[in-house]
Amino acid sequence: MSTPAIEIGGSHVSATLVDPSGTLGPIYRAAIDGNADAATLLGAITTVASRIGAAPGASWGVAIPGPFDYEDGIGRYEGVGKFEKLNGVDVGAALRAGVDPPPAAVHFVGDAVAFAVGEWTGGAARGRERITALTLGTGVGSAFLLGGRPVTTGPSVPPEGRADLLAENGTPLEDLVSTRAVLAAYRREDGPTVSGVADIARLAASGNTLAARVFAGAYLTLGEMLRPYIRAFRPEILVVGGGISAAWPLIEPPLRNGLGTRGLPIVRSSDTETSALRGAAVSAVSARSR
Repeated sequence: MSTPAIEIGGSHVSATLVDPSGTLGPIYRAAIDGNADAATLLGAITTVASRIGAAPGASWGVAIPGPFDYEDGIGRYEGVGKFEKLNGVDVGAALRAGVDPPPAAVHFVGDAVAFAVGEWTGGAARGRERITALTLGTGVGSAFLLGGRPVTTGPSVPPEGRADLLAENGTPLEDLVSTRAVLAAYRREDGPTVSGVADIARLAASGNTLAARVFAGAYLTLGEMLRPYIRAFRPEILVVGGGISAAWPLIEPPLRNGLGTRGLPIVRSSDTETSALRGAAVSAVSARSR
């Protein structure tokens, strides 16, 4: 039986069916506003999910960014600049009530973990034992997999396995490396007017030194903050996904310099969305079998 899967990002939601071989059916998508009210957000998610034609009483896998209570399905988005209206909301109950036909169960997994599992099962990291994955979008997601399972404790990984919980001199990582951080750094320098990070990337690619410096500074910092964990965890590959990874030629060199690694393969995912959906389905199947 195919497993229904949902991927929720800061600006979109997508859903599909994933068969036991990992092949995805048609993907349905909708844009969402991370600052919208809870009813609007949940309405968009359930509308997209209802379009995929899941079997009645199926167990669903849902990839969603943290902070989130993955066990109980409740948002914990307080003071993080996204999904604030889902803070304290029982998202699991909303999906069980709002998706047609109603799911029997909803299994939540971190979006970066789902992405990593998807890359491990059918992407660039397929068959590797030790994997680190990063998702670069509204924020920074991370996952450290050992044999396909996330490592969330111990000195070789950040707290909870989450790069976003790191800080430099008291400044949280996402205040230095995120969509809003890159925009803020650029705008402090009074460069040409931009509407988003994609505009900064285009300027940098066309030779604008300010835009290039802002990008390089952010991802050099990311690499430096992750360096001790990469050295301790010793991944066989680092896979990077997320919307911002589209600016890969601007990201990879400073990220590699910050990490201080020469032999580590650092690759951009060929399809972040597909990997996250596949990983969400795999996580749901694993949860169902436990």
